[in-house]
Amino acid sequence: MTDVTEAPTQAAAASTVSTMPLGKALTAGLRRALAENDRVLLMGEDIGPLGGVFRITEGLQAEFGPQRVIDTPLAESGIIGTAIGLAMGGFRPVCEIQFDGFVYPGFDQITSQLAKITNRHEGALRMPVVIRIPYGGHIGAIEHHQESPETYFTHTPGLRVVSPSTANDAYWMIQEAIASTDPVIFLEPKSKYWQKGEVDTSAPALPLHASRVVRRGTDVTLVGHGAMVTTLLQAAALAESEGTSCEVVDLRSLSPVDYGPILDSVRRTGRMVYAQESPQFTSLGSEIAATVMERAFYALEAPVLRVSGFDAPFPPAKLEGLYLPDPDRILEAVDRTMAY
Repeated sequence: MTDVTEAPTQAAAASTVSTMPLGKALTAGLRRALAENDRVLLMGEDIGPLGGVFRITEGLQAEFGPQRVIDTPLAESGIIGTAIGLAMGGFRPVCEIQFDGFVYPGFDQITSQLAKITNRHEGALRMPVVIRIPYGGHIGAIEHHQESPETYFTHTPGLRVVSPSTANDAYWMIQEAIASTDPVIFLEPKSKYWQKGEVDTSAPALPLHASRVVRRGTDVTLVGHGAMVTTLLQAAALAESEGTSCEVVDLRSLSPVDYGPILDSVRRTGRMVYAQESPQFTSLGSEIAATVMERAFYALEAPVLRVSGFDAPFPPAKLEGLYLPDPDRILEAVDRTMAY
């Protein structure tokens, strides 16, 4: 039997945990991937000496050289097309898109080529390409700088789509995405780049495509991804002060979706609210709500409710607070589902 009185001292001695912002955790994860596999390349606009708009690649070109960390022309279609060719040649390119709304010039390459090449070759030709996309609002930016385009990619067979919400997930999920033999859309919640958290560099906590319960509760299941997880946790704290216990599930993987923890939670609470920054119509939240109602119908005490951005283009920065779901809008949905 282990002597529990010695465990804390032993754990401290072997600790590999440090605290860092989510953005720096991504940098650390990219650095480790570059160091461990010389076939890993980074590509993107201004990612070299500048380190990218959000400084995620800061210092990496100086460390690994301009042939591993490549400043590209301002041409997203060219970046993705070049990455596809590099993947055919045995490399593992990681492409950075500066902002979410800038991905559309490369959309045809992603959905018509990258997502389909492996199937076209009956599995004989793999596409280990990662496309990093800073996405979402909360930064007071202009048009095409605060969008949430995840549904376009989750709708596309052949792509894996993931989004971390914590620094630890950012560190490990970027490495797992790079190790994948399939193309991965890696959505980074830009508003959380500066949010600090503990990072354990010893081992990943979960597989890339696993969802996770981040707060236990008994009355309502709250589900979301990326930056919305923090908002859900804030809403859960408000609900608790009013006597409602909310369980929070971090989706982490948007395609494929790990429904196990979500369904287990709903079967215990009987109620669910899904929150997302993207518009509601034909969204990821719509799909998850439909699936939960199909697979856990007899456990539900109320319909699955959704809280989303509005079905309109993202507004000017001064109006983003009205557009984006906040704890109050989520709490209102919690109150509605509890009223059934």
